[in-house]
Amino acid sequence: MHKLIPRILLIGWAGGSALLAQFPTDVVKATLTADREVARPGEQVLVTADIEVLEGWHLYATNLTGFGPIPTHIEWTDTTLISAIGPYIEPDPVVSWDENFKKDVGWHSGAVRIGQAVKISPDQPAGPAILKGDFVFMACTETMCLIPYYQAFEIALTIEEGPVRPSFAYAQLATAGADMAITGLEGTELQRAISDGFFPFIMLSFAMGLLALLTPCVFPMIPITVSFFLKQGESGRIKPLKAAGLYAGGIVVIYSALGMLLALTLGAAGANQVAANPWINLILAALFVFFALSLFGMYEIQLPAKFRQFTVNQESRGGMLGIFFMALTFTVTSFTCTVQFVGLLLVAASQGHYLWPAIGMVAYSMTFAAPFFLLALFPQYIANMPRSGGWLNSVKVVMGFLELGAAFKFISNSDLVWSWGFFDHQLVLASWIIIALLTGLYILGKVRLPHDSVLEAVSVPRLLLSSTFLVFALLLAPGLFGQRIPGLVEAYLPPRLEEGAGGIALGGELSRLKWHSEYESALADAQSSNRPIFLDVTGYTCTNCRWMEANIFTKPVIAALFEQFVLLRLYTDGGDNFRQKQKFVIERFGTAALPLYVVMTPLGDEIARFPGMSRSEKVFADFLGKGLVL
Repeated sequence: MHKLIPRILLIGWAGGSALLAQFPTDVVKATLTADREVARPGEQVLVTADIEVLEGWHLYATNLTGFGPIPTHIEWTDTTLISAIGPYIEPDPVVSWDENFKKDVGWHSGAVRIGQAVKISPDQPAGPAILKGDFVFMACTETMCLIPYYQAFEIALTIEEGPVRPSFAYAQLATAGADMAITGLEGTELQRAISDGFFPFIMLSFAMGLLALLTPCVFPMIPITVSFFLKQGESGRIKPLKAAGLYAGGIVVIYSALGMLLALTLGAAGANQVAANPWINLILAALFVFFALSLFGMYEIQLPAKFRQFTVNQESRGGMLGIFFMALTFTVTSFTCTVQFVGLLLVAASQGHYLWPAIGMVAYSMTFAAPFFLLALFPQYIANMPRSGGWLNSVKVVMGFLELGAAFKFISNSDLVWSWGFFDHQLVLASWIIIALLTGLYILGKVRLPHDSVLEAVSVPRLLLSSTFLVFALLLAPGLFGQRIPGLVEAYLPPRLEEGAGGIALGGELSRLKWHSEYESALADAQSSNRPIFLDVTGYTCTNCRWMEANIFTKPVIAALFEQFVLLRLYTDGGDNFRQKQKFVIERFGTAALPLYVVMTPLGDEIARFPGMSRSEKVFADFLGKGLVL
């Protein structure tokens, strides 16, 4: 009876369209298979239909509702063997207006794969079993359709005794379009917070700001902030509380306003584009070099005339614009760690939602800026302490060395995007080793600058601080010979780039794995090998991405799990077709945040995503495990 009803409903229309009474076997060819031959009671089995549609014809998507063409689906004959049936998984269909039905319908053409996860009944006895059913589809051209066709199929299985294996535990898989075509705020954590009300949304914004403070890309701004306000405190032109308040307030205003403006003008990835822009990175590097030289007391260094005049102008205005400029520098630098929450806000703003993203950006940036208010306040009071001249000058010089190290980082960002190949991993690492050695020797008094007084004796604090820098240099030295160095430091260095099969592969443990650099090639590989896809959305200038690659990806457990995936890495801030890749990620996953990790079925449907960083190997391994239940 269940087969007769749709035939009766369509018989009149089918006859009027001069449909064929018998389905031509060359129009659609479908082969149904299971992902394995042996299963246990309670386990998941993925049934896949590999379909070839004759050129000029198409069949319909699985999710059609209401009056219209028959959706492609499976009707199971024996449901005693199957106790649970998951949603269909399919590629995103082509959606177009159907003049016959006066509605938009989704359809597929060419070669397509449609799957459905089923759960073997927990009560199924051991022994041979057969999955029986009909694969139902309706084939049409632009002018005619054939009657719905029921292709009977049988899939032989062997049921063995034993507990459910974790890798085959039943899991509801994502359907095509679920969490993939996010428009605006739908289906996100952001939307759930908004639906709960104003205060839950504000609390979420505050919490995300606190988490962002733990990301590595924030750390370089600490010595820069301290050194700038040490100089500000010495000048005494602005009261410390006012200066710190202007700095923190400037961060909030600039971060919120600039983020929203970039989203509206450049799209959801506007902030990332600015942070990855090689010219902006070079400007930041030049600023840090200038700050370092000023801390060394070397203003006689001949900078370009326009830059010198700009600096004089800031000082003549009491440092107000200087503080504003520092807040702008902080904002652009922090855009390199656009966390998932901010990524969702910027996507929403780029799609015409303004109120909630604006509120979220302000609340987030207030939390982000609060610790830097204190970092700006204390150095100014320290600079005004009695007898602070000698040791304070030493503090400033040490901060200058740190700013020189930061400058090399930003130059290397430009190198990566422009593919110079000069400021690479080894060069930046060597420069940091030299800077650490010079800092240690300076603290001991072995290196003197013009404004330093003679150091007659080395105090215990100086000895301890000097030892810290000298030991740090020794820890970094093995990295020049290809050995591992502390993971936190590795996150700030340019990646060790190598040409690997199928795309760019990072060095170390990951160099032996094949990484695709294009979605289409990864999808083809996944379908031919029937393996899930691991997608790594990353950036050349993304510090948090480097941290994950250095500290999580290289763990033996994670590396072993990677071998079971088709690996795909998409750079969205530089390289081949990065604009298209950037657009693909935003449209597909609804976020511009970096990093973003997604596990997908062999058909390209999302199973789970892992936004941002994790310091837990187990948490990331559990996330990868969700993609291995197929």
